[in-house]
Amino acid sequence: MGIELVMENAHWFWLSLGGLLLAAEMLGTSGYLLWSGMSAVLVGLLVWLVPISWPWQGTAFAILTIITALLWWYWLRKRALNRPPSTLNQRGQQLVGLRVTLTEPVVDGFSRVRIGDSTWRVTTRQDLAAGTVVEVIAVEGITLHVRALNT
Repeated sequence: MGIELVMENAHWFWLSLGGLLLAAEMLGTSGYLLWSGMSAVLVGLLVWLVPISWPWQGTAFAILTIITALLWWYWLRKRALNRPPSTLNQRGQQLVGLRVTLTEPVVDGFSRVRIGDSTWRVTTRQDLAAGTVVEVIAVEGITLHVRALNT
């Protein structure tokens, strides 16, 4: 009797499956079950409006899952390409563009600057006096490449 009930009320099966998949998505699958759950709900609504056979229901579910997953992947990829690269946990890269004052004169292309509670080694191609305001233009290891600001 159980299978006959499911066969007669296929839309409830798909709506329930969709609900279960969406509930499982809330456990943290990062979108993997979201689109399968949405596809199952759509198939449930489709079957409720237009009764179709089980093989076509399964085919519709598979096709909708693939289409929605591909659209989601395309949207995420497009969004990631438009975002600048992250500098999280890369303190040196976070310093690019920072303006600081030299604490020592440049000798043989090298000097030091104070940033926060630490000092950094800097390099530049021109001789500069202590107290010159410079801008960090690049980071190589623990050395900051700087250029003098024309003020």
